[in-house]
Amino acid sequence: MSRPVLLLLMSAAALGAAGLSAVLTAAAVRICPRIGFTDHPGGHKSHKVPMPYGGGVAIFIAAWLPVAAAILLLRWMGPDWGIERFGESIRPYLGGLEQRSGQALVLLIGAAVLHVLGLIDDVRALGAYPKLIVIAGVGLLVTVWGGLRIGAMWGDAVSIPLTVAWFIVIVNAFNFLDNMDGLSSGVGWLCLVSLAACGLMAGQVFVPALACIFIGAVLGFWFFNFPPARIFMGDAGSLVVGYMLATTAVMTTYFRSGMDAPPYALAMPLVILAVPLYDFVSVVGIRLAEGRNPMRGDQRHFSHRLVDHGLSRRFAVLTIYLATATTGLTATLLPGADLRRTLTVAFIVLMVLGIIAILESPARKTA
Repeated sequence: MSRPVLLLLMSAAALGAAGLSAVLTAAAVRICPRIGFTDHPGGHKSHKVPMPYGGGVAIFIAAWLPVAAAILLLRWMGPDWGIERFGESIRPYLGGLEQRSGQALVLLIGAAVLHVLGLIDDVRALGAYPKLIVIAGVGLLVTVWGGLRIGAMWGDAVSIPLTVAWFIVIVNAFNFLDNMDGLSSGVGWLCLVSLAACGLMAGQVFVPALACIFIGAVLGFWFFNFPPARIFMGDAGSLVVGYMLATTAVMTTYFRSGMDAPPYALAMPLVILAVPLYDFVSVVGIRLAEGRNPMRGDQRHFSHRLVDHGLSRRFAVLTIYLATATTGLTATLLPGADLRRTLTVAFIVLMVLGIIAILESPARKTA
């Protein structure tokens, strides 16, 4: 199968998932207020009127359903069905997808668990620690049974805890980032686009295809969530979006053991996700420095700090989009990178984060 045809099929998958997500989100905008599934203002929340939840349900179904359908189709019809229609050139792709179907099933189970956890939290707020335990459990599930590992060359004793910690941080980072209209969803699909591009550049098929479905699922909701938002995704969506990023990032790697390839490109997920990770680390640091629970919500995220310095909410979100797009585009330099190119990428990312830090730094008091 030629690369243009492959790109066309992946684009079709993204558009299909986006269409399904948009239809489901539009339905949720109408239905959720009627059944009382809404987010009420108060506390650290900034919206003034009740907003419908339900975007998370749309994202989950639009991502989960196509992947589940593909698994069932491969298991039921087998790869020969596709080969008869598209020719022998598709055999390696379908064979690879069939081999990864078991892993995909584990990923679907993990997504379903986090989605249900988020729905429960949206209806009746759970404490931070029960959520943390479930997220860690899902991370362990996909690490052990799904075979996803960071740094597998270092052995299970290192790679398993490291991968579980990665899931905990990334899932919570996008949960934290869901603090302003369009922020978590917009940053989410931008990061997924970068991961899909990097996967394609590395010659992968399964991971970019999965990422394209995720892109569509988030993008269809994002059109309704861009400020001023008409609907929220809630924890039922933000936990799933973070999970999508965590799984896709782990599977998108250029390190090939035994092929003398330098492992510099393992930094690629950190580059793509640098902006949400910056928010996570900075807000946790602020809360700890003030002696508060780092898992308790507030308006100390860097999006809020940008607004405090005079940006409108929409421009604060757009600023974060641009920073995310910059780090994501920079990450595409990492496939096959040597040490010099990797250091160049690292300095560019640090400069982007430095600009953000300057923009959000406390204003100097005048006499």
